Amino acid sequence: MKSSEERGRRVSVNLSKGQGISLEKSGGGTLTAVRMGLGWRSAPRRGLFRSRTREIDLDASAVLFADQNPVDVVFFQHLVSNDGSLRHTGDNLVGGAGQGGDDEAILVDLARVPVHIDQIVFLVNSFTGQTFAEVQDAFCRLVDETTGQELARYTLTGGGDYTAQIMAKVHRVGGGWQMTAIGEPSQGRTFQDVVPGILPHL
Repeated sequence: MKSSEERGRRVSVNLSKGQGISLEKSGGGTLTAVRMGLGWRSAPRRGLFRSRTREIDLDASAVLFADQNPVDVVFFQHLVSNDGSLRHTGDNLVGGAGQGGDDEAILVDLARVPVHIDQIVFLVNSFTGQTFAEVQDAFCRLVDETTGQELARYTLTGGGDYTAQIMAKVHRVGGGWQMTAIGEPSQGRTFQDVVPGILPHL
């Protein structure tokens, strides 16, 4: 038989595109603090020197929406949201530790998110301009910041001729929050370039 601890432990969910997961604790109640971690690796070059890879600077950002209007953003030049509820842990210029860890992370204090903010969308941009054809193992994962437990993971499979990805969103549902995987390719070196492409997913 499982112990009470094992019964209360939540298994990480591998999300598919468009799939959502409720941000409720397995024992009841809602999560208060989560971390959206993003990671990636440079894909090996094709050709004679296949083992060589090129450093790629992907940037994670989170855009805060109120009634489908962008009102704030957290990214490498604005590490803390104006209300203090989101905090970017800092820019990683090369990424790709290759160990499955987070290259960049954004901490979200759900309890402090103002009531008018109803959606938070997480993006990854190729600041150096390479396409995702040169990136492999890109993922985003949601972690319970209180326990360190991974709740959900969305992994991009296959690269393409685009320079940005709308990865996922955390949005209000009733009195709680839900994470939904988006996985929509886009173009742009900065979050400003991608915002128009976010709107259909709100």
